Amino acid sequence: MIYLNESHLNEVGIPWEETIAVIEEVVRCLESGEFVQPIKPYLRYHNPANRIIAMPAFVGGDIYTAGIKWIASFPGNIDRNLPRASSVVILNNAETGEPQAIINTALLSCIRTASVTGSVIKRYMEHRPRESYTLGMTGFGPIGRAHLSMALSMWGDRIGTVKLYDPRPVDLQFLPEAYRSRIETVDRWQDAYLGADLFLTCTVASEPYIDLPPKGGALLLNISLRDFKNDIYPHVRSGIVVDEWEEVCRQNTDIERLHLQEGLQKEMTHTLVDLLLGDWMDTLPPEEPVMFNPMGMAVFDVAMGRYYADKALAANIGQLLPA
Repeated sequence: MIYLNESHLNEVGIPWEETIAVIEEVVRCLESGEFVQPIKPYLRYHNPANRIIAMPAFVGGDIYTAGIKWIASFPGNIDRNLPRASSVVILNNAETGEPQAIINTALLSCIRTASVTGSVIKRYMEHRPRESYTLGMTGFGPIGRAHLSMALSMWGDRIGTVKLYDPRPVDLQFLPEAYRSRIETVDRWQDAYLGADLFLTCTVASEPYIDLPPKGGALLLNISLRDFKNDIYPHVRSGIVVDEWEEVCRQNTDIERLHLQEGLQKEMTHTLVDLLLGDWMDTLPPEEPVMFNPMGMAVFDVAMGRYYADKALAANIGQLLPA
């Protein structure tokens, strides 16, 4: 069994084109039914803002791995100068059940989340090509930094202006110097949102605040799931995409609120299979925004864990644990 931590993953590297390809392979498994993913339970105690989530899954196809992610999210940790999220992934041999890998770092979740977003951006750009895209973002913690790194690494030649809003100081030192000149930090979320072709929420917001219409035809990547007020609904009614309805329509998400208060139903939304493998976007008028709402699917964590475990073993990276 191999043990990997954050330094091991950094040693392997983050080849975004490959990690996005992992996500696309999993979506093909979703289409064919080669997966099992129970509804994830939430463990809450004392402070209801905190949660620890169990995320088991099996992925078939060439990945053919079972496993589980155990992830804690404690938003108040930010004020203690501690990471908001901590997680560990355990991979099992799908034939024997034997544990094969332990990946003890929240970096894997960041890579998974940004890679799912990358697969959506890739498909969106194929359907709505233009010479240059403006990217706006609210929230610039680890998830926000991973998303910006992914977007600029993949499409740095096609992303023009980047506008970032975060009430906390923004540090851009991790980015290559060539990218920093096109990034503007702004004082209000409105300045990052209005006019953005690609807009990402990467916050720890507990209450929605975005109440303005998006740019026509924009891609709204609602990563943090609790940023949009119901005012958004008339503008995105035809273009709502979810990773899994049963997961995302709970836990006080924007989707749950639209379901309870505006009548949004599962059959009115679209899936990643529709978006990445189908022709749904061909039927959507180009001026209609697309709004992607990912609760996070365990199949993606298991597959990304398999990718890094295989890469590490091949490169002799990590620590082999005795049976």
